[in-house]
Formats: sequence, structure tokens, C-alpha cells
Amino acid sequence: MQSAFDRRRINGPEESSPPVFATEALEIPSGNAQKTRKGRNTSDIRPIFLQPGLISQANGSAYIETERIKIACSVYGPRQSKNTVYSEKGRLNVELKFAPFSCERRRAPLRDAEDRSIAVAIQQALLSSVRLEMFPKSTIDVFLVVIEADGIEGCIASGSIAASTALADAGIDMFGLVMSCSAAVVGTEIWIDPTQEESNLADGSLVLACMPALGSVTSVWQSGRMTPSQVLTCIEACESKCTDIHSVVAQSLLDSARAATTTNA
Repeated sequence: MQSAFDRRRINGPEESSPPVFATEALEIPSGNAQKTRKGRNTSDIRPIFLQPGLISQANGSAYIETERIKIACSVYGPRQSKNTVYSEKGRLNVELKFAPFSCERRRAPLRDAEDRSIAVAIQQALLSSVRLEMFPKSTIDVFLVVIEADGIEGCIASGSIAASTALADAGIDMFGLVMSCSAAVVGTEIWIDPTQEESNLADGSLVLACMPALGSVTSVWQSGRMTPSQVLTCIEACESKCTDIHSVVAQSLLDSARAATTTNA
């Protein structure tokens, strides 16, 4: 059995506890959620900062920040697979790791089930967008590091956007950019891009991944209790926001390409 104690870092005392800050507790809305969401309307998403090409050692990379969610992504490949049987289609591997300081409670340095479940959700979102038939017997590795987390749904959505941006930055052949957005059912309302605190109040949540340029859905991840009509409403709301996010990602990739061309010249 492996110990959760990390000998490579200075570990705090076992009986220590994090400081508690006084915050206003959220309440389930009764009509209008504008004040409940701390200035955000039900259909508002958090501001997005996206920087492609952040890691020079990788074939492609991207850094995304949406308030309290910060994720760095790097892509390596395509490179030849070793010790595997011949395959006409390449493989897309996605690995996600939480930094020990990314959550309110310090995480163990070892990977757990939550890391793998989020990585699988991101892989499902990206899989149909990458032209793996162009890379026979090859592997494309996507590594994500969650520097700060604010809810599983937000990590899946932001991680999918960062991974798709990093794949495009690496020059991987793709059918289109994958955008993702989350929604939660809180009371009788649909809240777009919920935080961890808001997700705790929700009856159910949903994460949609799609390619807005092609008008196709690549993945739907849903948890909790939701009626079919609520699911359809969440999907429609997320699709609309994914179109807006797509323009932000496309512009960031264009600016990064222009900056690289200017530097090389």
C-alpha cells in the first residue's frame, strides 16, 4: 500500500486546518438569481483568459484561466507507439493531474479516481474532433495540470477548451475546435458555468462539448437528477455559449500565430 505522504515536499502537520474566510453563503433562488450569483446573471459565464504556446518544450500548449479555475495543458506528438500492435488509427491519451495546492484541502500527490474520471470526460470530448486516421501507429499525449480548481464541471469544460487549443497549437489535424460549457439546475432556474459552491446547491449538472464550426456535439456529461426538458434546455444554453467561446479561442490562436510569425521574421 502506497503512502499519501510526499517526501519530496515540506508537509504540514497532520492536525493543521486551513484558514476560514467569512463569505456570503449562496441561497437557492426564488425568482431572480442576479444577486445570488454575486453579480452574474443565470446565463453569464466567467471571463476567460487563454494563452496558447505557453510551454516551449511541448509540441503544443495552452493555459486557460476562468476566475478560480487555472489549467495548463501540453501536447506531445504524434510519435510512434512502441510495443503495440499495428493500428490504422492513432491513439489519443489524456492524463490530468491536480496540483497539491489546487483545492481547499491539500491533495495527495498520487492520482485518484477523480483525476481519471475527469481525464476520461475530456478524452471523450476531444476524440471525435481529432483526425486519428492521419496518424497510423502513433500516439498523441495530452497532459493537463489543474493549478486551481473550482468544481468538477468547470474543470472538465475548461480542460476540454485548453486541450483543444493545445492540439491546434501543435498543428494536429482536426475537424474543428472543441468548445465546452457547463450548466446546473438550481431550484427552478438554469445556471450557466456554475462554481463549486453553486454546484453544491444544484439538483443536477451537465457539461456539453461541441464543435460550433460544424454544429455537432462531441460529448454530453450529466450527473444528478434532471428532467428531459431540463437537459434539453441546458444543452441549448450551453451550445449558445460555446459559440461565443469559439470566437475567443479562434482569436487567441490567430494572435499567437501572428506573434510567432513576427518573432521568426
